[in-house]
Amino acid sequence: MSDNILQGKKALIVGGAGFVGGYLASHLAGAYGCEVFATHLPGEPTEGIEAQFTQLDILDLGAIEALLAHVQPNFIFHLAAQSSVAHSWQNPDITLDVNIKGSTHLLQAVQKSGQAPRILLIGSGDEYGAVRPQDIPVQEDILPRPGNIYAVSKVCQNMLGSVYAKAYGLQTIMVRAFNHIGPRQTPAFVVADFCKQVAEIEAGKREPVLRVGNLTATRNFTDVRDVVAAYALLAQKGQVGETYNVGSGHSVVVRSILQQILELATCPITVEVDPQKLRPIDVPVVEVDIRKIQAATGWQPKIPLQQTLQQTLEYWRGLV
Repeated sequence: MSDNILQGKKALIVGGAGFVGGYLASHLAGAYGCEVFATHLPGEPTEGIEAQFTQLDILDLGAIEALLAHVQPNFIFHLAAQSSVAHSWQNPDITLDVNIKGSTHLLQAVQKSGQAPRILLIGSGDEYGAVRPQDIPVQEDILPRPGNIYAVSKVCQNMLGSVYAKAYGLQTIMVRAFNHIGPRQTPAFVVADFCKQVAEIEAGKREPVLRVGNLTATRNFTDVRDVVAAYALLAQKGQVGETYNVGSGHSVVVRSILQQILELATCPITVEVDPQKLRPIDVPVVEVDIRKIQAATGWQPKIPLQQTLQQTLEYWRGLV
């Protein structure tokens, strides 16, 4: 499929005020000249995001139907989610409602609208869960073994996308995105958490002790700007009904990430494990195979990890 079908088209980002949404809106507007529409929740800031915003509760089916009738998008990027694994343990009901019922409402509304947008459903590498050694690096066709409530909700979303593609001919394309990081991410996620703590310590706003969770986990970290470029390419070139991994293609131990951030710090910092930051179940190794997306789109991550860490730390230094 052509790689310029996004050019000048209408793109709707559901959940556009979040970390990824802002970067995606900028990329769609800047690289493709899209007319970008986006949704947000009450109280979510939208300043500086290149999109026309509408307040939306993803659990309100009628509101989604009205929005689709108004915008009539050519492309939909579904980012609205409760995306924190830690919060999914604390708030399972909200996680399941937003991630499963909300996704169902969106698909149902598109099916009833008679429109035919291409829909990118953003899932998570967490869906794979505890991958067997013989299945590493993980490919899209292995059986998911979700190990937390957030991951369960995203497996269900993936299955819903496949069902709606087969049953109703919706142009759904599913993504399993691995850890993406960068400036403006909330400290509910590990790299932002480390950088925020370092910036606060440097500014004298906390004692020189950085509190951490599990440092032995191995994760696949990708700059959010590379991730949104992958989303735009998949929306154009991905095969309907298929699932694609999005990640850097190589993994790093969280302890190594921490060490790199500490080397950027301007003062000595000690490290302590905080039991509150440990998860009930944690997957030890995440290694992703990205050959499928590369074959379909030619996408390749470009931004070095060290650059992302430096820029994320500078972002937090500017806030504290």
